[in-house]
Amino acid sequence: MQLPSSPRMWRTAALGALCFSLAALSGCATLQPQSQPEPVAYVRPPNTTVYAYPMHNQSPAQQRRDRYQCTVWAVHQTGFDPSAPGVPIYDRVAVQGPPPGTDTAIGAVAGALFGAAISNPWDQGEGAMFGAVTGAMIGNAADQANAQTNAENASAVQAAAQAQQRALDHRARNFRQAVSACLQARGYSVR
Repeated sequence: MQLPSSPRMWRTAALGALCFSLAALSGCATLQPQSQPEPVAYVRPPNTTVYAYPMHNQSPAQQRRDRYQCTVWAVHQTGFDPSAPGVPIYDRVAVQGPPPGTDTAIGAVAGALFGAAISNPWDQGEGAMFGAVTGAMIGNAADQANAQTNAENASAVQAAAQAQQRALDHRARNFRQAVSACLQARGYSVR
């Protein structure tokens, strides 16, 4: 690289370096609000508790046997096993991309280097400045697109968690009804 020989060239080079630095740092301080990570949806365990009170003086051993047999029957009837292991949503891993502003900074640096490389030797400062500004604008557009995609993904995850919770509650309700029906048929008052 050739050093500037005139004061005008020094000013142009200094202005280019200043603009390049500002453009490169513009990705670090964006005006868009930083998005906070969505709170992870907590899927509460379904209510599968059924209270059975013996109405015909069943022995404790008979009560245990009836509860076990009715639970097995209800699992077979509903396909829902409250003791089965599962991976709740709050235990899943969420993978996120780079932080906002990354593409803006990369675009500014790449644009400045490209602008300086294709400029005439006496206009490298102005070329770097123009390239940095243009690259930052392109990078900012990419950042905006990534932010929109991240927001859409978070909404989809939240909707899926709610749908899963509704389905789980429905299956648990069916299980409770099946166990209750079985225990009532064997002489228990069920609550």
